[in-house]
Amino acid sequence: MPAAEWDMHFELVAAIEALKRGRNAVVLAHNYQRPEIFHGVADFHGDSLELASQAAASTADVIVLCGVRFMAETAKLLAPDKLVLLPDLDAGCSLAESIGPDDIRALRRRHPQAPAVCYVNTSAAVKAECDACCTSSNALSVVESFAAPEVILVPDRYLAAHVAAQTSVRIISWQGQCEVHQRFTGQEVREYREAASAFVLAHPECPDEVRAAADYVGSTSGMIAELGRKRPARAVLITECSMADNISGAFPGTDFLRPCNLCPHMQRITLPGIRASLERLAPAIDLPEDIAAGARRAVQRMLELSRPRGT
Repeated sequence: MPAAEWDMHFELVAAIEALKRGRNAVVLAHNYQRPEIFHGVADFHGDSLELASQAAASTADVIVLCGVRFMAETAKLLAPDKLVLLPDLDAGCSLAESIGPDDIRALRRRHPQAPAVCYVNTSAAVKAECDACCTSSNALSVVESFAAPEVILVPDRYLAAHVAAQTSVRIISWQGQCEVHQRFTGQEVREYREAASAFVLAHPECPDEVRAAADYVGSTSGMIAELGRKRPARAVLITECSMADNISGAFPGTDFLRPCNLCPHMQRITLPGIRASLERLAPAIDLPEDIAAGARRAVQRMLELSRPRGT
């Protein structure tokens, strides 16, 4: 980010930092957040799994979730005694909106022996109907943890196909898709490689032809780790384009090409919104306990599977 832009954001960043100290608050920011949030005010940043883990471990009184609603709900599930703020309640998700709790119940009636796993990009009400939650970084291990011949995995059709290609478990999927990742094409990937000799990293939410054409497929945290291993001269991240801005400073030897598909929901979170949220201690996330109990159980199973095992 140019120095002039940092100067433009300075007063807001300073005000938010003062409010964080006064409220005993932490800011959790997803990898897709704007650079001025990601670098300017976030105490922790990462993918959905990393943010969920940070929420569970937090000792703060207030958690400001800079992401979308399902992430704030997950933070509230894991930190029920904390005040969890989402600066804009309209920050939603096309995947989360593609499926409801009635859909899960119908799937379970049709496949009564199959455990149900839902992607973290779902509402708490959907999570409450499932046996476990997963993220793109641990979906395979969660699915295989049941040792079942078939598993329901919803709602993202492309993540389900990605997992199905790596396991003998029969995957029962749903037809949800991400409005950002579905816009990428295999032809774009091939053109980036041919025109710029770029190393291509794609998110599992991308269409099948994109994943097949990419050099690496994985979660946002997986992409960062792969870049650290490969250190390519040129790279293109086939995901929400704010991520390249956020991580480019960590890889000064890599030229990032930027196919810019922005998530309109992530872009609803702004520095003025964060400041206002901390000033008003609103909007707050609140979940009915009957939903929260089931959803918390599903998320906690995911976290237990993700913890390193001791010797």
